[in-house]
Amino acid sequence: MKKYGKFAALIVIIVGTLIWLATASIKDNQTYYKTVVELGQMGDQAYVKRLRVAGDVGAGSIVRKGNAVEFVLVQEALKVKVTYDGAEPLPDTFRDGAQALAEGKMGRDGVFHATRIQAKCASKYEAKPGQKPAADSNKASF
Repeated sequence: MKKYGKFAALIVIIVGTLIWLATASIKDNQTYYKTVVELGQMGDQAYVKRLRVAGDVGAGSIVRKGNAVEFVLVQEALKVKVTYDGAEPLPDTFRDGAQALAEGKMGRDGVFHATRIQAKCASKYEAKPGQKPAADSNKASF
């Protein structure tokens, strides 16, 4: 019976270690979704968490500097400067006025350092005035 007790204790230790490792890595990889307004309200918490910040790309703010791209995300009257130097190319829909989502960390210099950018251009997917939406035009008629 003593042999089974040692075996059970070993199993509990192994399973406990695996659970601890899994939860620790999940907390390290958590990314919080915030708007530009919410980012401004975070205070010092903005510097310690991985974030996704959403806003509109400011008109005329996109500047390419070597491999890095700098731009401004705007929401209402608030702005945040973003620097992107990730390995992936920027999306085709990334341009002035596009809705963008920057993933990374806020720097103490007041610049958001993004490692990933997602963008969409809402006007590209909307139906033109007087036209039916694209989804309706693909329906089969019998």
